[in-house]
Amino acid sequence: MAELSSNPVPFSEPPYLSGFPSPYYTQSHFDFQKACRRFLWDKLLSQGADWEKEGSVPEHVFGTFCAHGMLLPNLPAPLPVEWLKKLGVHDILGVKVEDWDYMHTGIYCDELARSGLAGPGASLTAGFAFGIPPVVKYGSQELKKRFLPDFLTGKKRTCIAITEPDAGSDVANITTTAEKTSDGKYYIINGAKKWHALTLPPFFTQQEAVFDYTTMAVRTGGKGGSGLSVIVVPLKGHPGVTMRRLPVMGQKAGGTSYIELDNVKVPTSNLIGKEGDGLRIILTNFNHERLTIAVGVTRQARMALSAAFQYCLKRDAFGKKLIEQPVVRHRLAKAGAELETLNAWTEQILYQLCHLKPRDADVKLGGITALAKAKAGMVLNECAQCAVLLFGGNGYTASGQGALAEAIYRDVPGARIPGGSEDVLLDLAIRQLVKIYMASLQPTASKM
Repeated sequence: MAELSSNPVPFSEPPYLSGFPSPYYTQSHFDFQKACRRFLWDKLLSQGADWEKEGSVPEHVFGTFCAHGMLLPNLPAPLPVEWLKKLGVHDILGVKVEDWDYMHTGIYCDELARSGLAGPGASLTAGFAFGIPPVVKYGSQELKKRFLPDFLTGKKRTCIAITEPDAGSDVANITTTAEKTSDGKYYIINGAKKWHALTLPPFFTQQEAVFDYTTMAVRTGGKGGSGLSVIVVPLKGHPGVTMRRLPVMGQKAGGTSYIELDNVKVPTSNLIGKEGDGLRIILTNFNHERLTIAVGVTRQARMALSAAFQYCLKRDAFGKKLIEQPVVRHRLAKAGAELETLNAWTEQILYQLCHLKPRDADVKLGGITALAKAKAGMVLNECAQCAVLLFGGNGYTASGQGALAEAIYRDVPGARIPGGSEDVLLDLAIRQLVKIYMASLQPTASKM
């Protein structure tokens, strides 16, 4: 299959797939990469561009992925091994679930974006990547027993709902309320959720919601972050829940939508963790989300830049190939340097996650991961814009030679806004680094 052969065009592959030595990858990683690439091409990516244009991925694709355990790689590493083995899942394309690490996760996220388009993959993965992890990490044993068997096998589909019409990256000011009934047995939820990636509310097939549940941020207490909680909320067919599709600029197949909650009744036993724990749960969850976005975005940037590079090698203009024009080489060089720098950084973070304790990783890498995600959006913008400009009129056209560059360029805001908008993350990263630095001074200060 030609699509699975090695691509020699510069910037088309990360160094470890281009024959360069790397300290990060073992034979297990190489074997998984090959199997993962073939699976994703056969089951999704070969038709991804068509499904993106249609605005939806057929429902049977989700079932196929679940049958092969190929949505489990979206979970944070290490995987919930005990639960997976209880459910009869012992490996993912040959990788034992107990041997799975963040380098495997990075390979999966990279390969999932190999089409250059984020929408098809996002339509399948958000529940596993963002909706299930809070249940795994913070849910009570009773909550896990009720939901994880169906969530981890895909028998019930879930997503995550954080963003609101008036509260996006400003998570602490979420206004959707959850008030207890007088008997204390239920929450009554009122409010609205919207957007993609941060919330990734239900994906629709002919305007019918197919997600069964969402992991939702709600306000159970007073103002600010201390008043937030996270609850598993039923969606599909549940009284008081209405949804509609939101047309967006890019990621057409991703399933962006708007959820309205009108006196939605949910058992208090659906609470994840404790009341008031919401902000901590949400912010910790963001670390994984931002890293997976950064890795996928790096591949999208590769697809855009390598497509432009290949075009410049064959396109004649002013009596010579485009690649012979110094100004063209200059554009490719600037974008390529940004791309390879980002790739090295994301690999480094993935490796660090393999060797840090989860608590240490949350603290030490939270700000760094936010910064990497913000940088990834900037790099994608640079590479996609470079590609469109070098394709010229073909890059402005949604068909033909430059169609992929045009489509990727429309995906750029979907990389720079979800998971925390760019400016917010830049500020957050520095505040986190300052916080860590100040904390490091405390032992020194106490000895003086």
